[in-house]
Amino acid sequence: MWESFKKYSLNLRGRLVEVDRPWVMGIINATPDSFYSQSRMMDVDAIARRTQAMVQEGAEVLDIGACSTRPGAQVVTASEEMTRLDMAVRAVREVVGADVILSVDTFRASVARHCVEELGVDIVNDISGGDLDPEMHATVAQLQVPYIVMHMRGTPATMQQFTHYDGDVAAVVLEELARKVDALHQLGINDVIADPGFGFSKTLDQNYRLLSCLEAFHALDVPLLVGVSRKSMIQKVLDCNAHDALNGTTAVNTIAMMKGAHIVRVHDVKAAVEARNIVCFTNNQ
Repeated sequence: MWESFKKYSLNLRGRLVEVDRPWVMGIINATPDSFYSQSRMMDVDAIARRTQAMVQEGAEVLDIGACSTRPGAQVVTASEEMTRLDMAVRAVREVVGADVILSVDTFRASVARHCVEELGVDIVNDISGGDLDPEMHATVAQLQVPYIVMHMRGTPATMQQFTHYDGDVAAVVLEELARKVDALHQLGINDVIADPGFGFSKTLDQNYRLLSCLEAFHALDVPLLVGVSRKSMIQKVLDCNAHDALNGTTAVNTIAMMKGAHIVRVHDVKAAVEARNIVCFTNNQ
C-alpha cells in the first residue's frame, strides 16, 4: 500500500475489520428532500433495489439517513426520523443480511441508540460531531460502536454564516477536529473516524484548500472520511448541477484517495469503486 495510506482496524460488534484499502460508502437517503433528487427513496422496494445495486457494485459500507442536512432543509422530528429509519434499515438488512457494514447518518443520540440497539447498525455518522445533541458522545461511548465525527459550525440552516476562520482553514479545522478526537478517546470511544466536513461551513476556496492539505489530517491518527459527492464545490467549478457532477466527483474522490482517504461517501458506487481500484493498482506498482 502507498506511503500516504495507513491501515486501521475497526471493532464492529466484536468483529475486528481491517481498513486495508479505501472503502466506498454508498448513500441511502430515506428522505423526500435530499439535494440530489436521484438519491431520494421513500419506500421499501426502492431502497431494496438501491441496496442491491450498491452491493453488486462493490460498496463496503451503506450509510442510511432519514433527515436531510442540505442547506435550508427542514429538520424532521426525532420520531419521524426514527420511523423512516425503521423502514429503511430493515429493508437494507433484508437484502444484505449481516454481510455489509451499515452506518446511520444522524445527529440525534436517541436515534443513534435505537438504530444500534434495535436495528443492528454498526457505525454512527454524526454531521455535527456532537454539537447538536449533548448526549451523543456519551451515548456512543456506551454503545461502543465506531463514530464518524464531522467538522461543522452552526446548523445546516446557519452553517454558511460561519465560514470565517482565524488563519489557515485547514489548520483550524484540523485543530478543532483534534480536540474532539481527543475528547472522544477520553470518553472511551476507541474507533473514531474523522470527516473534515466538505461543504459544511466552508466557502468554495476553503473546500479546495482542505482537499489540497488532506494529508495533514493523518496527524489525527484515525481513519479519514471524505464526502464530496455531487456537492456544490464541484458544481461551481464545473458550472453544472448535481445531476451532471459525477465526473467532477470522481476526480475529487481520486485526489482524496491518492492523499490517503480511508472512506469516500458517494451516491455513485460503481464510479468510486473503479477510481479506488485504479488508485490502488497505481500505487502498488
